[in-house]
Amino acid sequence: MVDDKGMDAVFKALADPTRRLLLDRLREQNGQTLSELCGRLSMTRQSATQHLDLLRDATLVTVVRRGRERLHYLNPAPIHEIRERWISEFDSPRLEALSAVKRQAEEYAMSINEVETVPDYVYVTYIRATAPDVWKALTDADLTARYWGHRNVSDWQPGSAWEHHNVESGNLDIVGTVLEADEPRRLVVTFADPANLDPPGGQSVVTFLLEEDTDVVRLTVTHENLPSMGMYGGISQGWPAVLANLKSLLETGDVLPRSPWGMVQS
Repeated sequence: MVDDKGMDAVFKALADPTRRLLLDRLREQNGQTLSELCGRLSMTRQSATQHLDLLRDATLVTVVRRGRERLHYLNPAPIHEIRERWISEFDSPRLEALSAVKRQAEEYAMSINEVETVPDYVYVTYIRATAPDVWKALTDADLTARYWGHRNVSDWQPGSAWEHHNVESGNLDIVGTVLEADEPRRLVVTFADPANLDPPGGQSVVTFLLEEDTDVVRLTVTHENLPSMGMYGGISQGWPAVLANLKSLLETGDVLPRSPWGMVQS
């Protein structure tokens, strides 16, 4: 969880209207370069860099290098933790229902216009653990069963299949192929519904990047090639809950309690 010092940095970053506008632009189109952001906002590179540095320090924006480019992604983790801290479990169902109605209306409007640009999803969390411990938590079937409610089954070698088995129902919910496995730093897998292995545009891809610094691991999860905004909305709810549970398990030895709506509660 974000401590009070980290929370102060988040609120300070959000207090500036220009920085809120940068976050809005990344929400509309995630993964932009500095040049793209400057062009959309008529802002100098120096000014944009200063604002982005503050957003990055507050962990509201994360930077992913791709070749010579630096891509900027909105990181919802701190805002998610603010929500978890101040919205009670009694208010959550009502607000989730309102959000669901809003999402359905937006998806309906988008379907009318027949325009759907699905951004990549990036989520960053910091875990007090070692990189080998985080890697094991991602790939060990017994551990994933505890915090994810699914057993991740594979030998985790490049080219091998992996399967995501629901612990309660026994159903096979997700399947894919291991594309890269550089233990304990980088794991890349395809991610697909077993009933629809050949969606238009191909399967989505999930990358787990583990960066160790002293006693903390920065875990970046990037979910790319998403087929629809419906799936984007689903994983936007799912990944924060799963990773909060993983963090809790590694840092405290126990998982977070779950509400009747299936979301972890802090």
